[in-house]
Amino acid sequence: MMDHLANTEINSQRIAAVENCFGASGQPLALPGRVLLGEGILTKECRKKPKPRIFFLFNDILVYGSIIINKRKYNSQHIIPLEDVTLETLPDTLQMKNRWMIKTSKKSFVVSAASLTERKEWISHLEECIKHLLSKTGRQPCREPAAPWIPDKATDICMRCTHTKFSTLTCRHPCRKGTTAPRDICMRCTHTKFSTLTRRHHCRKCGFVVCADCSRQRFLMPRLSPKPLRVCNLCYRQLLAEKKKEAEADRRQTEPIPSAMQGYEPSSGDDSDKSDDDKAEQWPADTEFYTSQVSWSSFHS
Repeated sequence: MMDHLANTEINSQRIAAVENCFGASGQPLALPGRVLLGEGILTKECRKKPKPRIFFLFNDILVYGSIIINKRKYNSQHIIPLEDVTLETLPDTLQMKNRWMIKTSKKSFVVSAASLTERKEWISHLEECIKHLLSKTGRQPCREPAAPWIPDKATDICMRCTHTKFSTLTCRHPCRKGTTAPRDICMRCTHTKFSTLTRRHHCRKCGFVVCADCSRQRFLMPRLSPKPLRVCNLCYRQLLAEKKKEAEADRRQTEPIPSAMQGYEPSSGDDSDKSDDDKAEQWPADTEFYTSQVSWSSFHS
């Protein structure tokens, strides 16, 4: 079907109509060999709340945007290369049904269809296009997709705050109105609760909803952005450890390896008067040469 529609007049008209709906704010979509296969409205799980979005499936890209006037005006155009897309079917929730996740190396998000049949059709067409592109280019599917952002309403407390643990540096102090129980954590420390004054933030590495104190660090992740991004304290430590490990591996690769034959000069062909033991003393000694299935509560320990 894709080969049949490519470079036809009807396909060119349909793509031009989509470009007109996005107007000057959108990018040109017409390319030789590009085919518009289908379109539809899906509900996208956004940070604040689920919102309807218009989606257009081409044979090489997935385009979506915000709906101003259906079939007449759209904005906030997003273009996703299908070579970078992997899909994951998700279970239903009380708020949304027929869900699945669209995962890419730069952004991952959850969408839902109006019916189970519609979800099956979307996933089937997407997988067919992705399979065709990967076989054509010889590329591998995305193995490190970006973490989807947890919606703000999913939690009222910071997902990274932990209890204060007692140690040799953190002393126990009994309450003046009672006694201290034999515990290893403070009995009064609680998780930070979000409010109008305590803002929610998202870690760009794990997607968790965290408070400001738990996400003061920034880290450069080139595949996501050319600028350092906000990350939670746990991800920051993990990223630093990975960076240190990679730097150590690069240093070992570039470091010259001393030769075991260093300092040895070729024989002139004449026999020496020195014994074999004396000759052996001239030789130097040998040298030696990252799912998403873990509950966030488990990180509190």
